[in-house]
Amino acid sequence: MKKSPQTPSPRTAHRVLPFLVTAALLTGCTAVTATTDSTGTTSAGTAAVAIDESTTAAEVLAANQATHADADDDEWDAADVVQITLAGDSVSAEGGASAEGGAVTVAGSTVTITAAGTYELSGTLEDGQIVVASSGEGTVRLILNGVEVSNSTGAALVVTEADEAMIVLPDGSANTLADTDSYAEDTDANAALYSAADLTITGSGSLEVTGNGNDGITSTDGLIISSGTVTVTAVDDGIRGKDYLVVDGGTVRVTAGGDGLKSDNDEDDTRGYLALIGGAVEVIAGGDGLQAFTDVVFAGATVTVESGGGHTTAVSEDASAKGVKSGVVTVVDGGTLTVDAADDALHSNGTVRIASGTVRLAAGDDGVHADTALDVIGGDTTITTSDEGLESTAISIGGGTVSITASDDGINASSGTETGAETGTEAQGGGGGGMDADGGETITITGGTTTIDAGGDGFDSNGSATMSDGILVVNGPTDNGNGALDVNGSFTVTGGTLLAAGSAGMAVSPEAGSEQTFVAIALDSTPAAGTVVQLVDSAGDVVMAYESAKDFQSVVFSSEELVAGETYSVYVGGTASGEIAPGVYADGDYASATNTTTVTAGEAATGTMGGGGAGGPR
Repeated sequence: MKKSPQTPSPRTAHRVLPFLVTAALLTGCTAVTATTDSTGTTSAGTAAVAIDESTTAAEVLAANQATHADADDDEWDAADVVQITLAGDSVSAEGGASAEGGAVTVAGSTVTITAAGTYELSGTLEDGQIVVASSGEGTVRLILNGVEVSNSTGAALVVTEADEAMIVLPDGSANTLADTDSYAEDTDANAALYSAADLTITGSGSLEVTGNGNDGITSTDGLIISSGTVTVTAVDDGIRGKDYLVVDGGTVRVTAGGDGLKSDNDEDDTRGYLALIGGAVEVIAGGDGLQAFTDVVFAGATVTVESGGGHTTAVSEDASAKGVKSGVVTVVDGGTLTVDAADDALHSNGTVRIASGTVRLAAGDDGVHADTALDVIGGDTTITTSDEGLESTAISIGGGTVSITASDDGINASSGTETGAETGTEAQGGGGGGMDADGGETITITGGTTTIDAGGDGFDSNGSATMSDGILVVNGPTDNGNGALDVNGSFTVTGGTLLAAGSAGMAVSPEAGSEQTFVAIALDSTPAAGTVVQLVDSAGDVVMAYESAKDFQSVVFSSEELVAGETYSVYVGGTASGEIAPGVYADGDYASATNTTTVTAGEAATGTMGGGGAGGPR
């Protein structure tokens, strides 16, 4: 007779297999090259799978080591199950071919399992330990059916050796593990649940783990949580899978003084990754919420992370309290991710890619930071609070919706180093025209709808910028030391809809020779938030209406509706209708509005917006 966990079927528990095995056979397994310098900082390498418009979570995972997941692990013969009873300070075993005197040995309140097989444990060990030390082949399967184990001198459950280990949580069972509050520095097994072998946690019951002395759950190989309710409280890291940590289902709740979920193999560039593919994950961490030496992949899970006390908490310079941190690639390709971080909400030393799913971020520093490249091609991304919203050397938005609220720059293409030098004179000529030289950074808008509310520069590239499609709305700064648009090099527009409003002191417009023309409006007054500005053509038709989110003095608008060389009237007041993006409308009523000025498409504004470049030295 076959018996299996009461909730997870092989299909549910091991949905990860097509990601990690099938695709890996097609693409190979050299994922990245990542290095660690003398300060312990991870440096990004190069992914074997190029991060481009076709990259999916499956492709990123396929370039990493396949997991140990095997559907056969979910089946066993009931006749072979060994029953182990925990009774306070004693242990007894019976049944099966590996009962006490065979593969189960008991020494006081310590039970040791020395062979592969299936073992069902129940009862309480008030101060004891469960040890797995199996040198042969095969899976050691532990069914925890109402187990409560505490240990005042070490880990509660230790797998010192096994081909593979599995913990099964039967339906309706509640299990707890708690360890000592102090480990020696040279102790290997330094978590309440510690495994030196590949470990899987499955079933529909619950497991509560308390790491009093260090980590909650640790595997020095791979770790898969496929189902069940797993709750971890730890003074240091919550759950660690050195080679990989995969959550494929169930509910995982972690409260950790250190990092929440972690994978830190720094010796093999196909390992050290996190994959959150299904289920629900909730993390509260004093350090980083989720941390991987190589890749972090989201592909269907519902994930909530708080790190470092959240975005209102100050972080010391020598501490890391990022919501999600990867050494090489972070990919969001499905599911829901909510982060409240004292530091960056999403951070990668390499690339961040948002392909699909729902992302909600609050950050004490950057909403999303990627050292090399930051790509958004789909999904729904909202940054509710940040210092800078999106920051990377190369930023591209090709789809989805992006909403950014930032106290400083909304989108910032920066290499992290100062480039060029201030000239001390006003930049001249159409477009871009910041005071610094083009540093090679890029912002590329090819689609999607992006809305920015920035206290500093709204759309800022230390290099160049291009826009060919999509909608970009910038509610820029109110002070004259920043601008809604700030591009050091060229800023060309060939398509899409652009509206950028803000102060006038540093206002910038696109290149005069852009394929798609623009208008640059400079107002003598400063209309208040909520004021409507309308652009009207010579036939009296409204081409654009904008309802401001804050006080403003300049507006730059570009769309296919404009005709180069044509003159348009600017009205302040009236009402807007036909919203095409937050604050931007296709029509309006200007009967009660005031005609303040006229502008010619393709020409920079006069007065406060000089020359199409910067409004003055920075």
